[in-house]
Amino acid sequence: MNKALTNKILITLAFLFAYRILAYVPVPGVNVDVIKDFFNSNSSNALGLFNMFSGKAAERLSIISLGIMPYITASIIMELLAATFPNLAKLKKERDGMQKYMQIIRYATIVITIVQAIGVSVGLQSLNGQNGEQAIMIDMNLFIAIAAASMLTGTMLLMWIGEQITQRGIGNGISLIIFAGIVSGIPSAISGTINLVNTGEMNFLAVIGIFLIVLLTIGIIIFVEMGERRIPISYSRKVVMQNQNKRIMNYIPIKVNLSGVIPPIFASAILMFPSTIMQASTNSYVQAVYDFLNPNSYVFNFLTFLFILFFAYFYASITFNTKDISENLKRQGGFIPGVRPGENTAHYLNEVASRLTFSGAIYLGLISTLPWVLVKFMGVPFYFGGTSVLIVVSVALDTMRRIEAQIYMNKYQTLSAVGL
Repeated sequence: MNKALTNKILITLAFLFAYRILAYVPVPGVNVDVIKDFFNSNSSNALGLFNMFSGKAAERLSIISLGIMPYITASIIMELLAATFPNLAKLKKERDGMQKYMQIIRYATIVITIVQAIGVSVGLQSLNGQNGEQAIMIDMNLFIAIAAASMLTGTMLLMWIGEQITQRGIGNGISLIIFAGIVSGIPSAISGTINLVNTGEMNFLAVIGIFLIVLLTIGIIIFVEMGERRIPISYSRKVVMQNQNKRIMNYIPIKVNLSGVIPPIFASAILMFPSTIMQASTNSYVQAVYDFLNPNSYVFNFLTFLFILFFAYFYASITFNTKDISENLKRQGGFIPGVRPGENTAHYLNEVASRLTFSGAIYLGLISTLPWVLVKFMGVPFYFGGTSVLIVVSVALDTMRRIEAQIYMNKYQTLSAVGL
């Protein structure tokens, strides 16, 4: 393996290791045992889902217990604003403007993190342990200030780690942080399942059924994520002669799932954000809404399905700009056989992308919700959804593609250096 690639992999692993260490650094002034017991008793609702995405940092009330979700929520807001206001979309496309765009996201992340941290802190005020011990061991006002500062620092560190992985490591940093958080909970999930079987709370056949569902889900994800529609491209003779020593791609690859793993992540972030805020309230109506958004309910999974459909179309329209592709194709002297260059090409590509986006959106929605429905019928006493499996498999596939691309690039550079 090339030394540069080895260094990138080691840098990525080092930053992920630092992320896992931060998950064990609690906010000062909190009784960790009380918090852990509280999350153990709420493992099947929104808190269980939130704890899973944070890599079990929430049950320790770590400084990174809010995870990377505030950053993702800020990114969602900015993407929606960019799609609404043309000036902001233009700012995003420019090199200098992109820096300002990312800076706005960081500032929005700070605001969202502070709001969520205060909400969590106030919610812990009335939390008591089984023996009556309080979750907060210091003055409440002081704890709110310390918790807000600690969680803000932790979220900023996570954001910085994600950006460093993207720039200096392998893969998308934000996705890998979520990936690491979910994977870190697999050993405890396995041991918890074994305990349920040993105590008789769960049938062994149900475990086999869950295992088969996970394998089937992984197989479907790999099959769809590797699938693509290839639109043939022809080039004029002049272009071919000018680039006879270069490889010209003679097709446009369009993935079946154009939006990738972003829609489930966005949907989870949107649905968990109000839950984080509402848990601080003692109002009966707010608590009713909080219970209504329980991840172990049909309502939550139906809303997840709808949000995934929306974000699949929304994100696909951003990542696959048919107008830009058609203009670049026309500028390079290429055309789709039987389709006029320019607007007709853009219209044709838009039709193909729309059909694929529809299939991809339905696939994402079913993968994220259908495994939960099947497990629900088995009477499993804990939350299990396909979103976590989708994120883990998709991020793993994307990272493998990036590693392969880096290996091939190093091979070409070696051949070029020796004159072959």
